[in-house]
Order: sequence, then C-alpha cells, then structure tokens
Amino acid sequence: MKQAILGKKIGMSQLFADNGTVIPVTVVEAGPCYVSQVKTEEKDGYNATQLAFVDEKQSRVTKPQAGHFKKANISAKKYLKEFKLDTNLELGATVTCSVFNVGDKVDVSGYTRGRGFTGNIVRWNAQRHRMTHGNGPVHRAVGSIGASSSISRVIKNHHMPGHYGNEKVTIQNLEIAKVDKERNLLLVKGAIPGAKGSIVTICSAVKA
Repeated sequence: MKQAILGKKIGMSQLFADNGTVIPVTVVEAGPCYVSQVKTEEKDGYNATQLAFVDEKQSRVTKPQAGHFKKANISAKKYLKEFKLDTNLELGATVTCSVFNVGDKVDVSGYTRGRGFTGNIVRWNAQRHRMTHGNGPVHRAVGSIGASSSISRVIKNHHMPGHYGNEKVTIQNLEIAKVDKERNLLLVKGAIPGAKGSIVTICSAVKA
C-alpha cells in the first residue's frame, strides 16, 4: 500500500541498536498534513490526493486559495502537493506520521542546498592546472572547451562554471528507524537531501 506525507527536515542525530551499533538518522517533522483536495478519474481525468502542510496566515493567501481551503474546511496552509495514494481519504482528513511503521522502505525527495555560482572545480570536481612552468594565473580555469576545426562550437552539457545546487534529488530505499507519533517525528536511516528547515516528501519506496 502506497503512503506519502510532507515533512520538514530538522537535522541529523543518531540511535543506538540493542547490540550497541550506532545508527545515523535524519529527523523529519512529518505532518500533520490535511487533505485539501481529492481528484477523481471522472472529474479530473486521474486519481490523486492533495495534501496541505504548515499553517499560513490568512492574509498571505489569495482569495482563490482561501476558497480552496474553506471548501476542505481547513485553515490556510503554505505547501500543497499531490500524491497518488492507494487509500481513499476524505476531504479535510488528517494524515500523520503514523501511516509509516518502523522498518518501512521509503523514498525521500528534497531540494539540495543552493551554493550559488561556483567554478568547475567545486561544481564538477575537476582537476586544477599545474602550479609551475609559467601556467599562471589560470590554475583553476576551465581549460579547453572544444575543438575549433571540426565542430567549431561548444558541445551541450559541457562541464563549466555555473549555478550549483538547489536541484531536486530523490534518495531511494531508505528505512524508517523510529516513529514518534506524539511529536510527529520520523527518524530515517542515513542522510536526505536539503538544508535544515527545508520541505521534503516521504513516499513508500517504488523499488522496495
């Protein structure tokens, strides 16, 4: 059965197994989320459930958004995302971290930390030029970016300086190490993408 929830990355910590083994975990504040829309095959052309997460001031949402939340009988929310779930949830229903159990395999998606404009050494792990024999001052420059005779242009997707980070990444087949229902926390084994405080999606693993 496919389950999904929106969460906020809190940071990393560790657990100790019964045999004393240290287990690195990422703490995620998962939910509570609220069903803000239910899409059906007859009306929308496909089946999906829209979840809303994190309270937002009523003055910061538009009138169409306010009507959308009022129809679901929930307060204004900041984040909305659709999921194709196997369960039939009613409009306005609450989804908590209890939908997952210890040992479940999940896929976690998030946006990596943005690092701004970086050179090709930081961005692509390229090697610098030699530091001697009159090779300055371009030790960290790109170097040759293509031939001038046969192709006479720079090939697409060539490794060059540019914007690094802030891209969507999914880590598959992570394991739920602990579920804290009272504090709405999920402890996921290993690291997940994103900075502290960023929004992540946790779904049942597609390749489990």
